[in-house]
Amino acid sequence: MSAGSPAIGIDIGGTKIAAGLVGSDGKVSRHLRYATLGHDPAAVLDTVASLIAELGADAPEATVGVGAAGWMDPDGGSVLFSPHLAWRNEPLRAKLEAATGRRVLLSNDADAAGWAEYRFGAARGHSHVVCLTLGTGIGGAIVVDGLLQRGRFGVGSEFGHQTIVPGGQRCACGNRGCWEQYASGNALAREGRSLMAVHSPVAFALREAARNDPHLVTGELVTALAADGDPACRELIIEAGQWLGRGLANLAAVLDPGIFVIGGGLGAAVPLLVETAEATYRENLSGRGYRPFAEVARAELGADAGLVGAADLARRALAD
Repeated sequence: MSAGSPAIGIDIGGTKIAAGLVGSDGKVSRHLRYATLGHDPAAVLDTVASLIAELGADAPEATVGVGAAGWMDPDGGSVLFSPHLAWRNEPLRAKLEAATGRRVLLSNDADAAGWAEYRFGAARGHSHVVCLTLGTGIGGAIVVDGLLQRGRFGVGSEFGHQTIVPGGQRCACGNRGCWEQYASGNALAREGRSLMAVHSPVAFALREAARNDPHLVTGELVTALAADGDPACRELIIEAGQWLGRGLANLAAVLDPGIFVIGGGLGAAVPLLVETAEATYRENLSGRGYRPFAEVARAELGADAGLVGAADLARRALAD
């Protein structure tokens, strides 16, 4: 396969699997999408293999890039741990190569999305990039001078699991008070359910939309109601944005990027979230007034970012 050939990109997230055939210009010529059976690794493997087979019918020589939600081992062969999927030391690359007969590159899904924004999206032309993907949780990616930075053991950039509230909300990673428990789709859902549980008078639109069933409150529902102007849900978005901005200030103090790119389903859906985050970041950055502020931008590639980045990484790494 040459560096200019199409590649298959797969994005395995906490709630969905998205796939596409991606050209060397980052354009997706065909899309497929399925729900994630997160607690059944075998079912996830079978679904991904089927997607690869279907897309591969149009590109018999295509390599495969898989962006998966979790920590990868240093050589990208196994998913060491995934907070939102049932993978523990899962040799995903070998299983997929055996099932499909194709060469596979495995990467973290947020890394793949960040790489796509660096190559084709909001971070084009920037040398020091931090990308955040806001969805079920918070994923992260760092690109410096054209190289993804994953740390010594391959599990870096897990920004969502920095402790921001000691002793706070429990997280699927095993700790408490992780950043993603306050600035993610799961956080919005939890806070929305809390409003309903205390019979808050401001939650009338949320109760109506959820048919008085707290189990039907999701981050997507809160986001949609906020976009329609519901005051209670807008307040939840603002609170999440403030938490997001505080975390950005922490990251800037350590990493000093030139740009923060905010993507993922939640980051793309509500401009108010990113606007609030940027204002809070500027209010909390250490040494403000004596140092530049990093640009804060919304991602440009939307839901395709993960699969586009995974495909591009595979094309570049596995080209003959």
